[in-house]
Amino acid sequence: MNRRFSAVIGRLAETIESRRGGDVSRSYTAQLLGDLDRAAKKVGEEAVETVIAAAQGDREALTAESADLLYHWLVMIAAAGVSLDDVATILEAREGTSGLVEKAAR
Repeated sequence: MNRRFSAVIGRLAETIESRRGGDVSRSYTAQLLGDLDRAAKKVGEEAVETVIAAAQGDREALTAESADLLYHWLVMIAAAGVSLDDVATILEAREGTSGLVEKAAR
């Protein structure tokens, strides 16, 4: 994996966590952390925008929307009490397994 990407995601996750319990009048992240439903809806909105940008072949928009999607996804999982380590555990368990086999096992 790209080490720069990993480092940025790690710092962003730490920043998001530092906003937990923060002043909701001053922090959008604190607002979302306190409202899982709103955070989840934002992930859906950003996912749709990302898909549209990809389908339109708009590289610049796809890049920006991907960043928005990742930010909102990180906030959503934090709001739900799911850590990046929790997600990593699932991904590690799936390593070496065909996507078709893994999907059929669900």
